[in-house]
Amino acid sequence: MLFAQQDTRADGPSIGSIEELGKALFFDANLSRNRTQSCSTCHAPEAGFTDPRNNGFDDPVSRAVSLGDDGTSIGDRNAPTASYARFSPKFHLREDGEYVGGQFWDGREADLEGQAGGPPLNPIEMGMASKEDVVARLQENADYVAAFKVYFGDSIFEDPQAAYGAMTKSIAAFERTDEFAPFDSRYDRYLKGEVKFTKQEELGRTLFFSDQFSNCNECHQLRQIPGAERETFTNYEFHNIGTPVHTAVRAANGSGERFADLGLLANTAVSSVEHAGKFRVPTLRNVAVTGPYMHNGVFKDLRTVVAFYNQYNTTAESAKINPETGRPWGRTQFPRTLSVEELTVGPALDDQRIDALVAFLKTLTDARYEHLLEGKR
Repeated sequence: MLFAQQDTRADGPSIGSIEELGKALFFDANLSRNRTQSCSTCHAPEAGFTDPRNNGFDDPVSRAVSLGDDGTSIGDRNAPTASYARFSPKFHLREDGEYVGGQFWDGREADLEGQAGGPPLNPIEMGMASKEDVVARLQENADYVAAFKVYFGDSIFEDPQAAYGAMTKSIAAFERTDEFAPFDSRYDRYLKGEVKFTKQEELGRTLFFSDQFSNCNECHQLRQIPGAERETFTNYEFHNIGTPVHTAVRAANGSGERFADLGLLANTAVSSVEHAGKFRVPTLRNVAVTGPYMHNGVFKDLRTVVAFYNQYNTTAESAKINPETGRPWGRTQFPRTLSVEELTVGPALDDQRIDALVAFLKTLTDARYEHLLEGKR
């Protein structure tokens, strides 16, 4: 076994399992340089495991990207939800030449363990200088020391690399619990016959899973049978959907217009320029309560996202305008790698069908977050 699941000795640690240890670590702000930020800061349970904070900037930068432990740094990407992240396969290259899975928007970490080890050492996130410094912080907590020794061996702290790895394994174990993936949304209850959809929600469901009337399930359906239980609503592929540059964020973080987020190509395991500008398809679980949207947080409203996709299927002049700004959608930096085939499936959607799709997407909200939805039932 890689590690023990639970200590059953009478003199065991106060932290009773690997998962409990991971939970304590997930919420521990002492693992950041200034002791102000934890994993839960940017992946807050009460906000669908995304970042609910105002980062100190006005709209449209506020909440689009996260504020670091130093109180001033912001990045260029939106913090993705940690909900249902355990189901992403390890990052790999499929036989068809497409990359799939991993963690982060560019898949640069193969699994949850790798993802957990990134933020503590990121200078614009939790800001710790080294793994050794993180391990030293761990040893300040007597409960951690006792738990680490029981679950990973008495000599675990003799090797900082191993101790850091034990920390990431613990956090990953917590993230694999049902707290992150309860599958109890209105949609899941509908599949069990426990609730009925409204006419609008039912229309949205039909449109979503139809190859003839929308392109949603081209990327947001994993299981072969539409409506299968425990659907995660992502195929874990990487695509360039033409998301416009978030110019306000670029101005705020100083990266400027000339900076290009390479997406998948920024992953050191990827070298072909055909993958520039591609990002991992996110789960749609809890999508209605985890905005702002896209990898850079450029859109505030879920309906705007659906309208953005619709522009690829219509020649209407009105579809070329971002309803949030009243201006054209904005440029993408990698027009040559657009996933044109996937984006152009299906006919144009009228307002009624756009609204129906949004209504269906709201049904994917876990029960614990339903109170966050606008217009409570």
